[in-house]
Amino acid sequence: MANTFRKHYLFASDFDQTLTFNDTGYVLSEMLGISVEEFERKAKGMAKLNLVQQGAELSYLLLHDPEFHSRVRRDDLIAVGKRIRLKENIKQVYEILDRRIDGFHFDFYVLSAAPVEVIQSALEGIVPQDHIFGTEFSYNASGEIETLVRATAGYGKVTRLDQLEAQLEIPADHIVYVGDGSSDVHVMLHVNRRDGFTIAVSESKGVAQIAKRTVLSDNALAVLVPILEEIAGWQRPRIRQLFESYGFLIQGWDRVQTDWLTLRPTGAAEKAIAADVV
Repeated sequence: MANTFRKHYLFASDFDQTLTFNDTGYVLSEMLGISVEEFERKAKGMAKLNLVQQGAELSYLLLHDPEFHSRVRRDDLIAVGKRIRLKENIKQVYEILDRRIDGFHFDFYVLSAAPVEVIQSALEGIVPQDHIFGTEFSYNASGEIETLVRATAGYGKVTRLDQLEAQLEIPADHIVYVGDGSSDVHVMLHVNRRDGFTIAVSESKGVAQIAKRTVLSDNALAVLVPILEEIAGWQRPRIRQLFESYGFLIQGWDRVQTDWLTLRPTGAAEKAIAADVV
C-alpha cells in the first residue's frame, strides 16, 4: 500500500560528459585513427555555421563526411560503447532513484545526441534499453548508415521529454533533467519554465547559469545530493548515511555561489589607464 502514495518523478540525463568522462565523437575518432584535433575542427566548423542542432555534429559527420560515413558500421558504434569510460556508480544511482528514497519513485531515462547503439552498449546491464533515447539511424544489410531517423539533440530533447511526460503521465513540475553542455540548454530552459528541476554537472556557462543546482564530482552518486535535498527534503546527516550504506564517505562537500563576470574599461577608465602609462 505504501507504494500507492509514492510521488512519481521523471529523471532524465544526458550521456556524453554527464554519465561519462569522454565524448563519443572522440572515442570513435580514436578508434578510426582520426586525430582529436581533426574531429574538433570539423565539429566546431559545423557549430559555427549552425548547420545542425547543437550536439548533433557527430551525426552529421556519420551521414555526410566521407572519412566517417565510408568507414563506420553499426557494429563499430556498438564497439565504441564498450570503450566509453563511464562515471562510477551509475547502477547505484538507478537503484536509489527506483526504490531507496522513501515516498518517491524516479523513472531513470537517458536522452542524448549520441548514437543510440553507443549508449545502449555502454550502459548494458545498467539502464534498460527502452529507457535510452539517442540519435537513431537506419542501416543497410552491411551495417552501413543510410539515413537519419531521429536526432535527440537540441530541441529534439525537448520533444522526447514531452513524449515521456505524456506517456508516463508525470506532471511537468516532477521532471528532473541533468546535463553538462550547450546541447542541454533548450531542454533545461523548457524544464525550468514549467517548474521542473535542473542540475548541471559542469561549470560551462551555458548550463551553469541556467541550472537550478550545479554538482561537480567524478562519481555519479553526487548528482543525487540536490535531489535528496531539494525534492525529498533530506538533511545532510541522512544523505551521508545513505552514501555510507553504499561504501562511500563524503570527505569534501563545499557549496559556493559562482559569479561569471567580464569587465571592460569604460571610455573614462581607458583614458585614465592611457594617462598612467604615459
